[in-house]
Amino acid sequence: MKSDKETNEKKTAARPQMDGYHQVFNIEMDRRSALKRFAGGLFSATAAITAACSVTTSDEKREKDNLDWEEYFKGNYKLMSKEERLATVDRLERLYAKRTGKNINISEKGEVENTLFGYAFNISKCQGYMDCVTACVTENNQDRDTEMQYIRIHEIENGKGLKFDEADDNYYHEVPQEGSFYLGTQCFHCEEAPCIDVCPVEATWQEEDGIVVVDYDWCIGCRYCMAACPYDGRRFNWKQPHVPEDEINTDQHYLGNRLRKKGVMEKCTFCVQRSREGQNPACVEACPTGARTFGNLLDPESEIRYILENKKVFRLKEDLGTEPKFWYYMD
Repeated sequence: MKSDKETNEKKTAARPQMDGYHQVFNIEMDRRSALKRFAGGLFSATAAITAACSVTTSDEKREKDNLDWEEYFKGNYKLMSKEERLATVDRLERLYAKRTGKNINISEKGEVENTLFGYAFNISKCQGYMDCVTACVTENNQDRDTEMQYIRIHEIENGKGLKFDEADDNYYHEVPQEGSFYLGTQCFHCEEAPCIDVCPVEATWQEEDGIVVVDYDWCIGCRYCMAACPYDGRRFNWKQPHVPEDEINTDQHYLGNRLRKKGVMEKCTFCVQRSREGQNPACVEACPTGARTFGNLLDPESEIRYILENKKVFRLKEDLGTEPKFWYYMD
């Protein structure tokens, strides 16, 4: 009879193929890095077999498969080098061109120096027209099937205060409605954003110019940020977003309005693809009554600074200490 020790030693000797597994997973790295390294080796072996055995796969399809693979396993945008960011943007543009035969322009432009973006909303001027909502949906390539909207316009009866649970957010009548006022909400890009604190994979963070962004490829869809946001500023893709090809805004930003996928979070980004080019967000430009103001809080000559210094402004849920960069006021 062989001892248990001898039996276990033979079993161990019979499993030399597991050494590679231990070499990958016994070193100190996060799960995604380990998976990337292990899967990279697996892909290399698979690619070699495929190249040797298949004569029907076209070079173009092989290139697209390689691009898809590289895109799937890239790292967090927040941690990428400048070269890696440029490479992943180039990859996304090429993938879209191969899929549709059309071109898109994806920017990876970073923070604007000496800038802290902020927003002001004039309750006296808003008439509930929702031009801002329509412009936001179009500009930011939001899913048409689920009618995703970053902006909410709340119709509230006079005298009821800011009771959002009693507000009408889906009114289907002529506006403005007598006896009501209108107030818009969206992501407020809080200085102390609770959504950032709860993200387990650091897929959302605040940039130096104050914009809170999301890396859609790193997001795991846990929706912790959605639960943590006290302003209903986050949206979740329950299905693959659909935007008709002829309606896609091809001027995009990696951290903004590029095309998303099922199972990830998204939200207002102050139209990062516009604001970092010196333009107003689409909602500001579309507002027919001038109720919306956007600008640089660090510029003493800006309109938003004038509003903060000369109007009686307030922010929602000040007691939470989130420090939203979104103010309300009345004339």
